[in-house]
Amino acid sequence: MTEETNMTKEEQESKDPMRNKKNPLGEENTTNLLVQFAIPSIIAMLVSSLYNIVDQFFIGRSIGELGNAATNISFPLTIFCIAIALLFGIGGASAFNISMGKGEREEAVYYMGNAIVMILLGGLVLCLITETFLEPMMRFFGSPDNVLEYAKTYTRIVAIGFPFMILTAGGGHLIRADGRPRISMICNLTGAVINTILDALFVFVLHLGMAGAAAATIIGQIVSGLMVIWYLAHCKTVSIRKRHLLIRRNYVSRIASLGMAPCSNQLAMFFVQIVMNKSLKYYGSLSVYGEAIPIACAGIITKVNQVFMSFIIGTSQGLQPIVSFNYGARKFDRVESAYKKAIGSGFVLSLGAFFLFQFAPRQIISIFGDGSAEYYQFAENYFHIFLFFTFINFMQPITSNFFTAIGKPKRGVFLSLTRQILFLLPLILILPLYLGIDGIMYAGPIADFMAGLIAAIMIGNELKRKEYREHKK
Repeated sequence: MTEETNMTKEEQESKDPMRNKKNPLGEENTTNLLVQFAIPSIIAMLVSSLYNIVDQFFIGRSIGELGNAATNISFPLTIFCIAIALLFGIGGASAFNISMGKGEREEAVYYMGNAIVMILLGGLVLCLITETFLEPMMRFFGSPDNVLEYAKTYTRIVAIGFPFMILTAGGGHLIRADGRPRISMICNLTGAVINTILDALFVFVLHLGMAGAAAATIIGQIVSGLMVIWYLAHCKTVSIRKRHLLIRRNYVSRIASLGMAPCSNQLAMFFVQIVMNKSLKYYGSLSVYGEAIPIACAGIITKVNQVFMSFIIGTSQGLQPIVSFNYGARKFDRVESAYKKAIGSGFVLSLGAFFLFQFAPRQIISIFGDGSAEYYQFAENYFHIFLFFTFINFMQPITSNFFTAIGKPKRGVFLSLTRQILFLLPLILILPLYLGIDGIMYAGPIADFMAGLIAAIMIGNELKRKEYREHKK
């Protein structure tokens, strides 16, 4: 008996593309859709970044600079978790929405099922690797000797939660693709609230230090992950069966190709973060700051910047199902309209972050505990210089995700690598040779400007294609 005869009447009827006209992604006002999908995505991203911020706050207040440095040493693994989540989460969501836009409902369900399985497998493998090679990994990430034990204690525990962290982040994209962005937000929010409450209890009341902060983190992630599993088992638009969970090479390949752009950006961040930690340690030891202060300050500021980037990434994620569906349905005027509205929102958000980082750096860094005069001096300089071009940082991530969403992953991958690999990494290695530790700071704005410029050129060429021009007539 063939797969077609096994399909229900509802599944067979859904192959008629005319049914897609009833989908709000193809009919509702793009502004309303962007608000509907972006706000829950932004909140979900904010909540996700709060895991790191909350730990940073409690550790900084209870342990100090060495504790903050330890979380930054462990941070590349968090970035790697997000890379896996984006590879199969955004990849699966894009493939799902494009197929639904074309009326290929059964194909879409296979993309959803295969993405779920790959997300779970990726988390388990990363957990096992981290636990097996913990100490050499921490040293490779740039840990100074006086930070190593703190880093090992924290990472050994949070690694247990990697499968659930990846499931929450990656599964959230699949839930949004199913048309339920608020559910994705609720899953993330629940875990973050649990993490915050338990952080206060474990660190301030029970005085469990790094281990307490790590335990609070994984308990919140486990709860969020289990919620994601439940909701994916009860999808709104499709029904996932056992056959959809069997890994098939063609589906995984398509998912990975569409998720490669955002994943590549995270992998680039992963390698840059390691090089950054090593450079901060080396050039910090040659300066008045020492080894630990630059690593601690840069770690805090990176996570503060993540809060701002949550708005930008959340906007780009909210854009994805709108663009994917309408591109699949060949409604190019709606594709362009949604993109331009996302870019406009990104500009306003980025401008606000720029003024905050330039005029209130000391107030921000003070939230995470006290430090020496050198500590505050380095933090203020890092805010002022490294994050100077924050006001154009919306272009590259939104445009990169746009290319992924319309099924052009190679362009998305290239664009996602411009800032981190093409510009930032070489500059981090070259500029300090002439400027010392200040060279690391000046690498940031140069990379941001060049990445934004290339994104503007690429999207300009895309929107000049005849498909977009014909729909304007």
